[in-house]
Amino acid sequence: MEKKFNIVFMGTPDFAVPPLEALARYHCHISLVITQPDRPKGRGKKMMPPPVKTAATQLGLEVIQPESMKEEQVVERLKALKPDLFVVVAFGHKLSNELLAIPRLYPVNIHASLLPRYRGSSPIQAAILNRDKETGVTTMVMDQGLDTGDMLLSAKTPIAVDETAATLHERLAAMGADLIIETFDAIAADTIVPRPQDHDLASHAPMLKKEDGRIDWHLAPEEIHALVRAMTPWPGTFTFLDTRRIKVFAVKEGKQESDLAPGTIISWDEEGIHVAAGKGSVTILELMGASGKRLTAGQFLQGNRLEPGERLG
Repeated sequence: MEKKFNIVFMGTPDFAVPPLEALARYHCHISLVITQPDRPKGRGKKMMPPPVKTAATQLGLEVIQPESMKEEQVVERLKALKPDLFVVVAFGHKLSNELLAIPRLYPVNIHASLLPRYRGSSPIQAAILNRDKETGVTTMVMDQGLDTGDMLLSAKTPIAVDETAATLHERLAAMGADLIIETFDAIAADTIVPRPQDHDLASHAPMLKKEDGRIDWHLAPEEIHALVRAMTPWPGTFTFLDTRRIKVFAVKEGKQESDLAPGTIISWDEEGIHVAAGKGSVTILELMGASGKRLTAGQFLQGNRLEPGERLG
């Protein structure tokens, strides 16, 4: 049977792996995979390949890792391949108009939000942080803007009350894999019509920084709960006890009312450490201190003395 499409895949992190694997099973030809160069990681700064390179190699696909997509040999290589489609997923390189014009049909991007909501690099975290009831994935035709291209298809999913960015990331990656196949089927059947985004409804989710994980105890309990879930696993949430940096992994909205200053430790028990928030309280369930180990609140208290009235932050 003749292959439906000749495609070039561009992607880098874990989120891009399920779509790549789905396309490898689909009736198309992946003529090239492009990903970011290997980078040093961990305490030993060992050079590590991006997840897409590892997956593509296991699938027997050709991989290149240019430092820049402006390199002449990269542009000429892509033109020579004469692809029908680009598939771009969390790639990390900006594509010029010259590159975007190469595919015979579309340069397609998979984005982890219901566009035009949460354009940018942290849409998964933004949806949890803003306590949205649902989110999803969107396939779109790439243009020179930041996630501003015409939409192809989208799929929705509810956000669970205790969902973290880590668990939502996994679900959306799998949904992205299903959606790109559905999109390709619609393109092959000539039943898809790109739809312009309503730019008046657009919102943005900029790249996260480590400081974005710092807990502001003046926030309401539900906002602190959302922050911890949104910043898990990266950049993580933290606070300070005197000069000690404390990582916070899990909290829940507390049941204790308090008129103490936000961040003040109210009490602790087998449930956790109860801390005054902007309104009401928050219960810290899991955290890490100087030991470097993730601990339940009870385990933490065995090696760390706290006093009611001490203040976090």
